[in-house]
Formats: sequence, C-alpha cells, structure tokens
Amino acid sequence: MKKSKFLLLAAVVVAVFTSCGGSEKRSLPTTNEFPVITIGAANAQLKTTYPATLKGIQDVEVRPKVSGFITKLYVHEGQAVKAGQVLFEIDNATYKAAVRQAEAGVLSAQSGVSRAQAGVVQASAALNSANAQAATAQLTYSNSKNLYANKVIGDYEMEAAKNTYETAQAAVSQARSGVTAAQAAVKQAEAAVKQAQAGLANAKEMLSFCYVKSPATGFIGSLPFKEGALVSPSSVQPITTVSNVSTMEVYFSMTEADVLALTRTNRGMANAINAMPSVSLQLADGSIYNHQGAIVKTSGIIDPATGTISVIARFPNPEHLLKSGGSGKVIIAKNNNHALLIPQDATVQVQNKMFVYKVDANNKVHYTEIQVSPENDGVNYIVTSGLRIGEKIVCKGLSTLQDGNEIKPLTLAEYDQALKKAAQLGENQSSAGGFLKAMTGGSNKK
Repeated sequence: MKKSKFLLLAAVVVAVFTSCGGSEKRSLPTTNEFPVITIGAANAQLKTTYPATLKGIQDVEVRPKVSGFITKLYVHEGQAVKAGQVLFEIDNATYKAAVRQAEAGVLSAQSGVSRAQAGVVQASAALNSANAQAATAQLTYSNSKNLYANKVIGDYEMEAAKNTYETAQAAVSQARSGVTAAQAAVKQAEAAVKQAQAGLANAKEMLSFCYVKSPATGFIGSLPFKEGALVSPSSVQPITTVSNVSTMEVYFSMTEADVLALTRTNRGMANAINAMPSVSLQLADGSIYNHQGAIVKTSGIIDPATGTISVIARFPNPEHLLKSGGSGKVIIAKNNNHALLIPQDATVQVQNKMFVYKVDANNKVHYTEIQVSPENDGVNYIVTSGLRIGEKIVCKGLSTLQDGNEIKPLTLAEYDQALKKAAQLGENQSSAGGFLKAMTGGSNKK
C-alpha cells in the first residue's frame, strides 16, 4: 500500500515538471535565432605599446685622470652622492712632493723679482749721479767756451772741458741703459714668478686628481676596483658610474610608417612631438608606472637595418623606483571618435583573414571579409574596411552559420533572456530527475 502511494506521488511530480518544461521550451531560441547588432560609430581609444629601455637622464662614467693605486674608498654601491663629493683617493705622495717643489720654485722666482727690483733702484741712482755730473760738465764746458773766446784760456783747457762734457753725456747714456736693463730684469723675474705659479697650479691640480669626485648628483653603480687596485686614465673599464635618476629617459623605436604618418598629419616631426599625448610606462612586472611621461625628442635618422627611428620619452622618478638599465613598454594612447567597433566574438578568423556574417534586408547572412586594425583592447576590433555604418552583423553563435542561411534576428537583450530561460529549464529538468530518482530509490528500499 505504501509503495503504491510513493509511485503515485512520483507520477504527479513528473507530470508537473513535464508540463513546466513544455511551456519553457516555447521560449528558447530556435535553430535560426541569432543575436544581431547594427554597426555604428563609436569613440575608441587605441593603445600602442613599444618595448623600451630605461636610462637615467645623466649616466656618467667615472674615470681617473692620473694613474696610481686606490688608497681609500669613500662610497659603496648604490649610495646617493652629490656633485663634487669625493668617491676615491689615489696614492698622492708623488703629487704632494711635486706641489712642494713647485711652491719652492714660486718662492725662488719671487726672490728673483726682489733682486731685479733692487737692481732697478741701483741703476736709477747711477743714472741720477751721471745726470748730475753731466750737468756740471756742461756748465764747465759753457764757461770754457766764453773764456776761450776772450783768450783767457788756451786750446788745451778748451779741449779738456769739451772731453769731460762728452764723457759725462756718455755716462748718462750708459746709466739709462742700465736702468732699462734693470727694468727688463724685473719683467723677466715677474714672468718667472708667473711661470712658477702656473707650475704650482698644475701640481695642485694633479694632486686634486688623486681625489676622484662625483661629476653629478645621483647613485653609485658597481665598484669593480677596490682599495689597492691600480687604476689609470687609459683603463677600458670605468671605476664606477654615477646615474642621475631624478628623471628617466625611456628609449623606444617607432616604425618608418608611423613616423611618416605623424609627420604628414602634424606638418613636421617637431609639431608631431608637441602634439603627442602623455605616454604611460608598463614596468617589467606588468604594472603601470604611476607617473605619466612625455615624448621629448627623436634621433632624426632612420636605422636602415631595422627601418625604425629612436624616440625618447622622459618620466619623473621622485620615488627612485625606476633604475637605469631597466626595461619596460611605452604605451601611447590615441583617440578615434569615428571608429567602427565590433565584438571579437562576431568575427571568424581563417588563417590571416577576418570574416563576419553580414545580415541583409531579407535576414539572410553573407560571409564577408573585413580588415581590422592590429591595435585592439582584447574585446573589440576596429574595422578599417569591409563594413559601413548602419549595416548589421551576427554577433554570437557563428559556428553553426553558413553563407546564405536565413535567420531570425534577435536583439542582445532578447537573446540573453532566452539563454536565461534555457538555463532555468535545464535546472528544472535536473531537479525533476533527481527527485524522481530519490523517490524511486526510496520505494525500492521499502
């Protein structure tokens, strides 16, 4: 009696679910029902990525200007330094001795100037004495001529006065030459002082080269040479590198076609650079750098081997997150306000060609080839040819279509609603089967 009651209840449940299933089935899309969309213009943002390398705005190789052994290191790798800060000290005993010798040379030259100046004083005194004697001789000679004219003195006295006067004049000339020579000696001694001072300055400069200083503000790179290592200006490897990473220069390459398009659109590359939008930087871990950059310059020469031109963008680096020598990708975004966007699900790709199913006025589909932009967001394609605004295409379920099929077009909302009803029907049928099995199994146990 109990078994018959269970069987009766199961039959009632099956009947109920079968009835519900029949009503839902009429709401499911039939085999010729497909979602259709109308092509329209849309605002699309294209993003182009370029592999890039990172460099500090100033990467300076540090090399010694003198040869010698490193006696002291003042910095460590990765340390922040300022311009003019001492990094290394090279053995400077020889250069200190040269400075002392040059200082002695300056003192000696200065003593020579003092001696030459004393010679000028002495020569000037001799000139004054000669002038006085010449004045006396001139007066005597003048009186002698008067006396001779009055026949007071004879020829001998007259000749003697004349010879004394001429001798005094010669002494004046000789004294003047002595003054000139003494003054020349002063100038020569002063020149010797300047030469000695130049030698001292050179010796001090050579000594200063023993203290290798940072040429820029930045961060210390690797330190291949330690204390005791012999370094030289001719060494191939620098003793370190100082990188100024407050601003980073990001190097990437654009194709010749891209450069031509930019140049034509903006009437010159300079205008194109000024019109460029801000660019983004994708780091090596896939994250986007939190500061925008700007394109500042190009190389101006196309590499014949690659057909590309080198472009440089600058990014601020206040947190010093970017490191010189790193890598990433530059992202350039471009807005297209009249793009023809279609879902990627609405396309069929065969080898290197792209196709869609275009729907005509009689709801027949036509297998149509299109061209799309290589730049996409992973969800939609931008159609460059093959479709026009106002045309309709099937956007889902393309695997069951064939060229020339007649379909019943649905909107996306209608199609999604039909899918929900189909999913609900499947759940109801599964629930009914499970319930019936449970009921049947239970009756068997009894």
